[in-house]
Amino acid sequence: MEDTIAAISTALGIGAISIIRVSGEEAIKKVNEIFKGKNLEKVETHTIHYGHIVEGNFPIDEVLVSVMKKPKTFTTEDIVEINCHGGIATTKKVLEVLLQTGVRLAEPGEFTKRAFLNGRIDLLEAESVMDIIAAKTESTRKLAINQLTGKVSSLIHNLREKIVNILANIEVNIDYPEYEDIEEMTLSLMKPQIEEIEKEIKNILKESENGKLLKEGIQTSIIGRPNVGKSSILNSLLEEEKAIVTSIEGTTRDIVEGEIILDGIILNIIDTAGIRETEDIVEKIGVEKSRKLIEDSELVLYVLNQNQKLNEEDKMIMNQLNGKNHIVVVNKIDLPPVIDLKEYENNHPIVYMSALENKGIEELKDKIRELFDMNQVEKKDMTYLTNARSLAILKNALISIEEMKKGIDSNQPIDMLEIDLKEVWNLLGEIIGETYQEELLDHLFKQFCVGK
Repeated sequence: MEDTIAAISTALGIGAISIIRVSGEEAIKKVNEIFKGKNLEKVETHTIHYGHIVEGNFPIDEVLVSVMKKPKTFTTEDIVEINCHGGIATTKKVLEVLLQTGVRLAEPGEFTKRAFLNGRIDLLEAESVMDIIAAKTESTRKLAINQLTGKVSSLIHNLREKIVNILANIEVNIDYPEYEDIEEMTLSLMKPQIEEIEKEIKNILKESENGKLLKEGIQTSIIGRPNVGKSSILNSLLEEEKAIVTSIEGTTRDIVEGEIILDGIILNIIDTAGIRETEDIVEKIGVEKSRKLIEDSELVLYVLNQNQKLNEEDKMIMNQLNGKNHIVVVNKIDLPPVIDLKEYENNHPIVYMSALENKGIEELKDKIRELFDMNQVEKKDMTYLTNARSLAILKNALISIEEMKKGIDSNQPIDMLEIDLKEVWNLLGEIIGETYQEELLDHLFKQFCVGK
């Protein structure tokens, strides 16, 4: 991190301005070499200056240059931001002239990586930067902001502090047994403290299910026999003609995808091939994909035709849906009723609709809201863990805590339990980046966009 890096930090294209960010020990000096205006090495920090970027004696662009001196910057290094005119050619030319001074082109996420390594932000806050950029809804933006401001990190810090207090007590008991005024850490004293930590971890994991829901959305598949109106329902939900609709069975041979935002939560919807026995090779592959999606989806909309009796395939799928989040959608209510669902009414949420006449689509949305308790999600505290890495680590920490409880119940020696407790402390440290592997950082920051 001793070199100086630069990158275009705005999206390339036609626009009013583009910003090129420079960070490092020589950031101000290097930009000053190509800037015609005030001497940037002598200006006050956090000031903006008008001038031109030049290549030799030839002007490249009229610019505003922001100078921010360390340590009060995003990376805690000297940072210069060149605000030039928008446009691909101009922006790239300014960057090219800058790189000719010996500045290195930044890698994806390298500015944020430097902010983390320099102690400006922790790993959760670093990950939230990309979440803010990728946010598609107001809810996901709020989640990311909560992580960026450190609210989520404080949950982990508090847990680690409680563990440190237990560990410190154990260490004093072991190393200084002559100190009689220090309370001896016994199994009976340790157990309620471990149970409290276990309770807090479980609560974070439980609440984080809402965070996962808001961030990743609900993987939703529309399943059913051919020609029951699956594609029409998809089009009605999306409010566009995304899927081809015909009266010919087997029209949808592969999956068709789309997404809607319902009460701030994204529904990633997949319209599947109709499930039936077929000799058509392409359609057969589509049918197999449909069957697999029943297992993989977080919400299944199982579509039936009011004008058809249930067949054995329908009955088998209805039983398969038990225990899964699902809604039985009885379509084509404009046709005479033939279907009989009496034996399934108590175990399956059912919505009646007509995609042709656009009836029942709001009732379907209301049933989805009810199923996922969407009305309550945004009313709750949005201090959640939201990424798979953090949640996986926290689940491992919970497993270790549960094993410790078993050890306490079986009267294991305190010093043996101390080893397990240190492991939990280290795992929690991985979440916020107090402990990490270089390979993890490389993998994590490569997912960022260049310039961030």
